[in-house]
Amino acid sequence: MAVRGHFDSNLEEIRTAIIRMGEKVAEAIGLSVRALQAGDANLARMVIEGDPDINRMETAIDELGTRMIIAQQPVAKDLRRILIAFKIASDLERMADLAVDIAQAAGRFAPEGLPGDIGNLLRMAELVQRMTEESIAAYTKESLDLAYKTAQMDDEADHLHNLNLQGMFGHVAANPGSINNAMLLGFVSRYLERIGDHATNIGEQVVYLVKGTRPDLN
Repeated sequence: MAVRGHFDSNLEEIRTAIIRMGEKVAEAIGLSVRALQAGDANLARMVIEGDPDINRMETAIDELGTRMIIAQQPVAKDLRRILIAFKIASDLERMADLAVDIAQAAGRFAPEGLPGDIGNLLRMAELVQRMTEESIAAYTKESLDLAYKTAQMDDEADHLHNLNLQGMFGHVAANPGSINNAMLLGFVSRYLERIGDHATNIGEQVVYLVKGTRPDLN
């Protein structure tokens, strides 16, 4: 009983660490887009300097899970919980890297600044930040409904990404001198689209945890 209690305590520690990591990642996404919108170097620096902390969180989850596997040799759903935690932590770490990419892009725009109407980009940023939060909520609640909702939100993110690219090409056609800034904004949209994909991956892991089968939500 004591052994099982220790194992359950470690599982809860991993769960709590993933929640904290998810919160950090969602914050980084929001800050990176604010830095982009405002041209704020201080916000961009906060995102970049905060990334090593997120990396350390992933490492801590991996190390704890590995120790649990070695010491406890879990099977069935217990082992699946640990392996899924590894995958979710990896997805979150990559999402944080993409937030850093956005923050770095914020400092590379030419003096004329952001090209054209970026309303769809901002809506997309808000959406993928919400997807990040919903995917972690799906994990903590083991909620299939939230997991599938994340996939539905990803369809909307993909649609907004396509609109962003269309807008970029249209802006460049009318303003050829803005091509560098427009292309940079296209990269940002792609980073956001990838963040949405990783959030959907987390939703897939939740379905696998609950049902024991691997869906394809992307």
